[in-house]
Amino acid sequence: VRHMSAETEEELAKFRGSKYVQSIIGDSYMQAKRFLDEGRWVLFTGTPCQIGGLLKYLPKSYEKLLTQDIICHGVPSPLVWRKYVESQVKRAQASLKGAYFRNKRKGWAKFSLLLQFSSGREYINVLNKDLYMRTFLSDLCLRPSCYDCRFKQKARSSDLTLADFWGIDNVLPEMNDNKGTSLCLVNSDNGRKVFADISERLVFKQVDTDSAIQYNPSMLTSVKKPAKRDAFMAKMRTQPI
Repeated sequence: VRHMSAETEEELAKFRGSKYVQSIIGDSYMQAKRFLDEGRWVLFTGTPCQIGGLLKYLPKSYEKLLTQDIICHGVPSPLVWRKYVESQVKRAQASLKGAYFRNKRKGWAKFSLLLQFSSGREYINVLNKDLYMRTFLSDLCLRPSCYDCRFKQKARSSDLTLADFWGIDNVLPEMNDNKGTSLCLVNSDNGRKVFADISERLVFKQVDTDSAIQYNPSMLTSVKKPAKRDAFMAKMRTQPI
């Protein structure tokens, strides 16, 4: 998974869907600065720490920059993902064509990891049964910094924050269709203007921030480092998944 730029809807399609693995920033900060210096609009998306990195990198503020982060659980190790893929490819005897971490065939609340292979074969398993998702959601393979994240706060440096609206069935049950309800937090005047510009094309309801995030602890709290995390990662370096 890597940060790239897109200028068409077709290119943008690659970015859709949750990606539960660390993304490679590459030269995207430099590319964003070049576009901004040329007077172009830039929408830069990423985890809160990646948005923080961009804003530290840029020498000044830009009127045409829109930043959007997510409520981040934490980012898993690329090593664990790579070993998981290797094991699935070996089992399927075919190369991996596509990976979808939040497939909704069984609904939004019980999402599945779907792998598609070059042979036409598919693998699909729900979040509490797939090995990779169980490892991720039990916090065994997150980056060390994610256990003490400095970006867990209400006051965001981004213009907009997107997330799953966990607890929607308690806060706004009429908007829960088990296909996925998004939460959008508007953090700045720039974000407010953009949201107003697109609001006619959205189905939305306004709620106060505390109600919106009460079932999403990742907004404010880092996950606790499991006691077996270091032992797990040490074994992962030398053993198959």
